[in-house]
Amino acid sequence: MLKNHPRVLGYIFFTEMWERVGFYTLMAVLVLYMDKVLGWSDGRKGDSYGLFLALCYFVPLLGGWLGDKVIGRIRTVRAGAFLMVFGYIGLAVSGPGRVLTFYLGLFLIGLGTGIFKVNMAVLVGSLYEGRPELKDAGYNIFYMGVNLGAMIAPLLATFISVRFHSYNLSFAIAAAGMVVALIIWRAGEPRLRPYDCRPAPGAAAPGAASPASPLQPGLSPAGCPAVDRREERQRIATLATLFLIVIFFWVAFYQNFFGLTLFAERSTVVLKWLRPETYQFFEPFFILTLTPLLLALFGRLNRRGREPSTPVKILVGMAVMSLAMMLMAGASLAGGNRDQNIMSPAWLVGTYFLVTVAEILISPMGQSFVSKVAPPRIAGLMMGGWFAATAVGSYGSGLLGKSYSALAHHLYFLILAALLVLAAVLVAVFLRKLRRFAA
Repeated sequence: MLKNHPRVLGYIFFTEMWERVGFYTLMAVLVLYMDKVLGWSDGRKGDSYGLFLALCYFVPLLGGWLGDKVIGRIRTVRAGAFLMVFGYIGLAVSGPGRVLTFYLGLFLIGLGTGIFKVNMAVLVGSLYEGRPELKDAGYNIFYMGVNLGAMIAPLLATFISVRFHSYNLSFAIAAAGMVVALIIWRAGEPRLRPYDCRPAPGAAAPGAASPASPLQPGLSPAGCPAVDRREERQRIATLATLFLIVIFFWVAFYQNFFGLTLFAERSTVVLKWLRPETYQFFEPFFILTLTPLLLALFGRLNRRGREPSTPVKILVGMAVMSLAMMLMAGASLAGGNRDQNIMSPAWLVGTYFLVTVAEILISPMGQSFVSKVAPPRIAGLMMGGWFAATAVGSYGSGLLGKSYSALAHHLYFLILAALLVLAAVLVAVFLRKLRRFAA
């Protein structure tokens, strides 16, 4: 699976893995902390949850600009990591009488996550300039790092909840994960600098090759190649089309940490080692097991000249995600609507399996698509646009989450299924346009 991939990807992989240990430890317990420790209503939880995720995914627009135009991607990643460390510490010392500290911690984490993640994603694409046929696979491998961290996190959160009965300790563990990420990143910075496309005094003009550059001819380590302005506008329009459509996916996806977590807490049988926060384990576990199989399948299809284009993979992902929400509607009709802990965990595990397949086909593929299509001089800003679409969708998940208790749960999940069917139809309608600049 790693054949022909650059070794420097390992530093990005493990930095991202430990950063995700921190983030997903937070996400595993965030709604539960607001519910059980702070005692907030579903409405207040939904507002806070949605605004926090929106901040995480709107800030990449700022992060992309900082990486493209101001301080470069490597230093922007480092700054984001430091902000997250302090944010998790703020959450660790928060409580019912220290809500301001809680909000400040969430703000710092959202700001740090936003400027961190966009530049990590762009750097992955930079590793594959001149080798576009490996780019989808490269993003899938990177995404495995994301989900290795996401798999470890809920197990940590569950152990801490069972052994120490403390959500605040989980936040402190998240801070420790970020410190490990920073150490790995600093070790890899010297090897990653040649891929840091940024403005610099005395840099070669865009399009001028550098003999020392490991990138494709025409791309210098310090400068980005230019494309025709008319084509640039077309590329931006193509990306904007995808960004608008993918919002519907993120509205559904971020029910993982809201609607599905509440279903686990209120409607599913609770076992000693299978608590509401533990269900966050299954999605990254499925990603780590399914991604190599899908990469092998796509590799075989590629050798035969039959691999689906990236937009087609996204279309299939939308359809699969709609099935996941339909399964939850069925679980609700089978007894989940009653908000009694009577439902088999198999309903949620099956849903997470389908969500995982959809995520593999949409999230890393979407980032790969942006990397292929974005004009090089604003690659970071365009990747920020992808995350901004994620922000709108994640905020929408929180807005919809406010009605989780007010709506019959099967209607709640059917609304999500309908949005995803609409998204799949829109991808199909614009498929030709989306295929124009990306294989």
